[in-house]
Amino acid sequence: MANTVKIRSQRRDGYVEVKLLISHPMENGRNRDANGELIPAHFIEQLLVKLNDQLILTVNLAGSISKNPFFTFRLRAGNSGDRLSAEWTDNRQSKDSAEHVLD
Repeated sequence: MANTVKIRSQRRDGYVEVKLLISHPMENGRNRDANGELIPAHFIEQLLVKLNDQLILTVNLAGSISKNPFFTFRLRAGNSGDRLSAEWTDNRQSKDSAEHVLD
């Protein structure tokens, strides 16, 4: 998958607010299609966030998270020019990542 991760950041008073949107179906394996057939499970299992290649956040997810998950968090540190990256892996071993330079 390509271009499934969007990262935005905004500097606030003493911190950086980061917003992260992932385009993903997040199917739990219990829903049915129009023909009544079960839709196979397809969900993100892990999200890793790094700041300048140092792991700062690990999120373990499951099938009960909504489609196209959105995350927001704050960083106390973060200098202009620092690189923030996010990488996810799903239960089908698909992966995607994105990198964002802090303002």
